Amino acid sequence: MKKKSLKKAGRTVIVYNLMMLPGLILLIFFSIVPMAGIAIAFENYKPGAGIFHSKWVGLYWFRYIFQLPNGVQVIKNTLIIAVMKIIAGLIVPIAFALLLNEIRKSVLRRSIQTIIYLPHFLSWVVLGGIVKEILSLDGILNRILGSIGLEPVFFMAKPELFRGILVVTDIWKEFGFGTIVYLAAIMAVDISLYESAAMDGAGRWKMLISVTLPSIMPTIVLMATLSLGNILNAGFDQIYNMYNPLLYSTGDIIDTFVYRTGLVDLKYSLATAVGVFKSVISLIMISISYYLADKFAGYRIF
Repeated sequence: MKKKSLKKAGRTVIVYNLMMLPGLILLIFFSIVPMAGIAIAFENYKPGAGIFHSKWVGLYWFRYIFQLPNGVQVIKNTLIIAVMKIIAGLIVPIAFALLLNEIRKSVLRRSIQTIIYLPHFLSWVVLGGIVKEILSLDGILNRILGSIGLEPVFFMAKPELFRGILVVTDIWKEFGFGTIVYLAAIMAVDISLYESAAMDGAGRWKMLISVTLPSIMPTIVLMATLSLGNILNAGFDQIYNMYNPLLYSTGDIIDTFVYRTGLVDLKYSLATAVGVFKSVISLIMISISYYLADKFAGYRIF
């Protein structure tokens, strides 16, 4: 019987491995094989000569990044926008989840939850167009300003406003998803804790501060530490669909810079070097985030 069980288990493992094989093949061909292109970052790449016959220049392009007039600014923009999004992406969903949990009518709570979650499924191509229409000179926001006697504002031509617009619209799109995560954590809180707090005379506010927040703190810490992995991901899709040359000084990030440099200006080696630089920093930050997640929240992948 034991041998039959082992054979059956072995066949099951083989079946599972075969099921995994198509995805593994796709991973190899589309994610691992193209990694050979990293060599372009260390060459003066010429498409006609190819990767193996272009001149090797070592770390020249990596040094060149910091010599560019806008090289440091692009990195600075990426960090500022990403940090702003990370902070807002933690505070807003937590606050909204706490407020949503106070609604006693389940139908109303679920309806609100569905409404705020819907933008998560829309692409930035759609949402970017909506935002630009709202903020245009003849958009609804400027019409409201005009109705109260204020001059219209060309929002999409003011660099000092662009980062705020990015953060607000990113929250609009994604905070519903984060709210669901924190709401699920709140629902898992032991109800006996609330009963004990009520017996001690605690009101709703005191329960929120003394019971709810401490109970979901592991989830908050986990989400905060994992978000460090996105420290250099300021949102290519969002920015590409919303920015213009007037906003480069505060809105141009690493990803949009790589796109313009590599696919528009055809400077393949420089674009690859910037991409590799970002990937190395991201790998370091992801490693740190998972270490912190394991240390403070007990979260481990392997």
